[in-house]
Amino acid sequence: MELRDIEIFLALAEELHFGRTAERLHISQARVSQAIAKQERRIGATLFERTSRRVVLTPIGARLCDDLEAGYTRIRDGLETAATTARGSQGTLTLGTMGALAHDITDVTGRFRARHPGCELRFREVQIGDPFRQLRSGEVDLALIWLPVHESDLTVGPVLRARPLVLLVGASHPLARRTSVCMEDLGDCTVLMPSGPVPEYWYEALVPTHTPGGRLIRRGPQVATWQEGLAAVAAGEFVTPVQAEAAHYYRWPELVFLPIQDAALGEWALVWRTAGETALTRAFVQTAQNVIDEEVPRGAPGGP
Repeated sequence: MELRDIEIFLALAEELHFGRTAERLHISQARVSQAIAKQERRIGATLFERTSRRVVLTPIGARLCDDLEAGYTRIRDGLETAATTARGSQGTLTLGTMGALAHDITDVTGRFRARHPGCELRFREVQIGDPFRQLRSGEVDLALIWLPVHESDLTVGPVLRARPLVLLVGASHPLARRTSVCMEDLGDCTVLMPSGPVPEYWYEALVPTHTPGGRLIRRGPQVATWQEGLAAVAAGEFVTPVQAEAAHYYRWPELVFLPIQDAALGEWALVWRTAGETALTRAFVQTAQNVIDEEVPRGAPGGP
């Protein structure tokens, strides 16, 4: 049965009038009659009782209507969703990342590009000193930012990376001779701080104000960018906890990355401005979720 014939049948079952059905579907009344006659011949039974005064469904017609209606609704909704997705796949999507993280999520960005070839995916660096500004200004559509994020105007999506924190120290720093450290060791150090309007709760997730034993962690000079922080640590006087990805992408001779035995996982999640959500934003988030669902859970042995 042709999809158009199904549509005619269901419309007539609702209108119970050949003229109104034709008007509703913008076709001739003869086309309606032909479609119904064709269906009745194929099925081998009458679907409508027609008289000069009324049109009613036969028991077989009523059963067919119930069976077809749910399927037709699903087909129609599926076609509409596909069309909406296609329209939303055109344009530009800008993703904000810190440091070299754009290289660490190629599983997601590669899948998104393959699914949405009509979309141009761009990258922009998010600075540690003001992680939410570009989201709020619209310079980026969504960003990969470490958690927690508690901002009333921002939506937090799926976690793409979850790995232990490490301590970044200069090669000349006393801790550089160690094979690992614990959070209590930060009480003997001076850690870097970001300059700019950084929410206290956000940076404290990376650099707490006190050690687990209650000692104050001294906070040193402020840096505006990731590169400034690397240079300050390389000089040997300051340290800073960092996300584990840094150890892979910034293997400078002057830098040492030490596992922190009791550090919590550093989680990176997609974040976007709630009021600025678009079809492309939703498409990227859905792609990311699909990749997560197919892979080994983040942080599990053997996982990314």
